[in-house]
Amino acid sequence: QVQLVESGGGLVQPGGSLRLSCVASGFTFSTYAMSWYRQAPGKERELVALISDTGGWTTYADSVKGRFTISRDNAKNTVYLQMNSLKPEDTAVYYCNARFMISDYWGRGTQVTVSS
Repeated sequence: QVQLVESGGGLVQPGGSLRLSCVASGFTFSTYAMSWYRQAPGKERELVALISDTGGWTTYADSVKGRFTISRDNAKNTVYLQMNSLKPEDTAVYYCNARFMISDYWGRGTQVTVSS
């Protein structure tokens, strides 16, 4: 049974930091590209960051470049999203995604709220 379980969300003040984690099970994690997406109320889901299967390549949405860092630990079947200098516009539900060929898996999401 495939599972992606996100954690680490919460309420943080503008300028603060959070680290999201996504633990995967039920598939060969090290062969999948992993991504973080987010969806704010009334908006479409958008790609935040992606990391290749080996971790050797990453890409980011322009809105988070220089502030967010995606990483992975294949030994722990875990992908991370370090979020620094958070802004109110980063408020959203953040979802973990795993993709390999036609296989596409999603977690249930974790809420991130940036507010004073």
